[in-house]
Order: sequence, then structure tokens, then C-alpha cells
Amino acid sequence: MREDVRPGAARPGGTAYGPCTCVSFPEAVRAGADWDRASRPRDRPPRESASMPHPYVLLSAAVSLDGYLDDTGPERLLLSSPADFDRVDEVRASVDAILVGAGTIRADNPRLLVNSPQRRAARVAAGRAEYPLKVAVSASGELDPQARFWHTGGEKVLYTTDEGARRARKAGIAADVVPLGAALDWSALLEHLHDVRGVRRLMVEGGGTVHTQLLQQELADEMQLVLAPLFVGDPGAPRLFGPGAYQGGRLRLVETRAIEDVVLMRYEPTAPGTADRVVPADRHWLRLACELAAQCPPSRTAFSVGAVVVAADGTELARGHSREAGDPAAHAEEAALAKVDPADPRLAGATVYSSLEPCARRSSRPRPCARLILDAGVRRVVTAWREPDTFVEDADGAGVLTAEGAAVVVVPEFEEAAREPNRHLLG
Repeated sequence: MREDVRPGAARPGGTAYGPCTCVSFPEAVRAGADWDRASRPRDRPPRESASMPHPYVLLSAAVSLDGYLDDTGPERLLLSSPADFDRVDEVRASVDAILVGAGTIRADNPRLLVNSPQRRAARVAAGRAEYPLKVAVSASGELDPQARFWHTGGEKVLYTTDEGARRARKAGIAADVVPLGAALDWSALLEHLHDVRGVRRLMVEGGGTVHTQLLQQELADEMQLVLAPLFVGDPGAPRLFGPGAYQGGRLRLVETRAIEDVVLMRYEPTAPGTADRVVPADRHWLRLACELAAQCPPSRTAFSVGAVVVAADGTELARGHSREAGDPAAHAEEAALAKVDPADPRLAGATVYSSLEPCARRSSRPRPCARLILDAGVRRVVTAWREPDTFVEDADGAGVLTAEGAAVVVVPEFEEAAREPNRHLLG
């Protein structure tokens, strides 16, 4: 964000700071650490799309060439160009909510508005609020009730702890104050935004601690990073990301764009989740599998299915779809796995994404897809749709897989996309 915090520095006016889930979710994630240096993490079950829906989370930030968000001077360092500020305004106008941490409010006193009258008018014409919902996060609830954040734009919500809620209400913070318990929790926060506030796209503008937590907890769907042509060179200045464990592998570069003298880079995560934990990259790969299903030659006697095999570091190993290469009996998982060397050591940590639950029985080939997956050494499958009884009654590929220790995760939000190329078979 252009209005970000710098940990440990001072500023004038404040201080810095569904249908089926085939496995349960025992693994916990650490959440809520040091949002405004007043909280500590606690364990929390990771989100799963059927029971813990969340918005699309877009991180936005600008950094210097040497990776700093700001300097240590008394005024905020403007890293973006005028044209990029306008781009940020356009992104703000497109989302349902904008989120910042307490340190950003204290340090920069931001308004976080959509500045263009034309964009605000377009939102209203589309039946949306003139301004996106403004979201603040503070464990302590110790915020200035006169800050511009609370008195400009549209609706505001403050997520805090039980104790923080008491402080915020006593101080007269002009926002809907939502306590999340004894400690802050990102998963609970995102679930509340989705289910209660109807937020489907969330823009996160800082600070660096917030960005770090969302990435380390694998809750960010996209990062929009602007690189500014200057150096800060001050070891006391804030950097965008802090130390800790991040996803393995490389991010996917979605877009680069020169905007005057800065460069916008858009990245998406690629590494699959582990076991039953669904992460943003899982949705990307499952969406691709559904797109592959739409490419299948039509059939009246078999489903159209797409599949992708992805290594633990996010490398795509292979893809396939039903009836590929003119073979009327080819199944998607079969076609994809046939392209991978059986001796490839990456298969042991890979995930198979299939638009439809892998088959447990078939008459056209000796081994069903569930068996092919197990024999390949793959122990994680993500799918959009359980197989209906159209051709095989009581199909249970998931049962075959889980019986031998594989994790099977169903992400129902993609079921409609998986069903679409098969509607003629469903009656």
C-alpha cells in the first residue's frame, strides 16, 4: 500500500506498530500474530471452502528497489507514480472491501477512498455502495477515534479482540466493532467478512505485518506489487515482508506493466495445500481442470473431465482430459498421469486435480483412475464434484483413495463449472 506502516518507527499523530469433504481438518494454522503488537497467535483450524468460505484476498503494496515500504522520515514516502495512484483507485473501486492494520491507521491516518467521482457513480449505478466497506484490524482496540479512516467514505468495521472491543466502544470508534475472541484470527475474520458482510473481493493495503501474516498463512490469492525506481538504504526502515515460513516454490507471474516510472507485477501462489488443507493455489489448479473438461470431445456415454498433476512446489507435471488424442476410453486422470515418468520422485508429494471424483470402477480399462493415482504414489486429490450415479451406481473413488491413506478434498464452489460440460448427461 502507499499508506503503509513501518514497524518500530514513529510518525506525527501516532505510533507505529458442502456436499462432501472426504477428510477432516485436524491441522491447525497459526493466526493473528502481532497485528498491532498487542496480540499473540493461537491455533485455529484452516479454512475449507465448503465450511469456511472467504473472499478473494488481493494484497497491494509499493516498494523501493531495495525492498522498503518507506523511509524513516517524518513524512510518508510516496513510492507510486500519479498514474499508479489512479490504478490503485481503479482497483479500490472494483472490490467490496479494503483492509488495513492498526499501525497503518496510526502512522498514516489514511482515508482509503475511491477518489474518482466517475468510478463511485459506476458503483452506485451497478447497485453497489458508493464506497467499499473499510476494514480495520487491531488487537488492542487502541485507536484514535478522530482518525480520518472513521469519518470518510462509507461503512466501517473494526475487527478486534474481546478486550479490544471494550476499549474501542468506550473510545467511541465510529465503526461496527466485531470481537473475535481472546485473540485475533485471520480465518475467522475472513469467514465473517464473507458470510456476514457479503465481501467477495478484499483488497489489503497494509501494513507489512498484515501482508506477511496473510502470505505465511497461505490466505492470499493475489499480490499486486509495484516497484519504484529509488533506493531507501536505511536498515531501520520497514520492509514489505518479515521473516518466517512462506509457501515453497515460485509464485506465478500473471502480469507485468510499466506505469510511468514504476512497474506493476501481479503474482499468484502456485504451491498446492497439504493433506486436507485448501489454499488459494488449489483453486487455481482446480479451475484449470474444469476448463480442461470443457475441451473434451462430446460423448453420450461418458463424462467430460479435466485433470492436472501438480508437484508440491507448484510445478505443473502434466494435464489431460477425457477422450484425449481421439481415444474414446481415455479418462482425464489416466491421460495426465501417462505423461509423467512413473519414476519421477515428485509424484509422492504431488496433487491430482480432477473436475470429477476419480472413478472407482470402469469396464473399459483394467485399472480405474483411483487405482492409477494410488499406484503412481500420489496421496492427495482435489476435486470439484462427487461422481453421480449416471453410469456407475454408488461410485466411491474417494473411498478407494482414502482407504489407502490418500487425502481427498472436495471444493464445491467449482461444482457448477465441472457439471457444465456434462449437463446433457444429467437429465
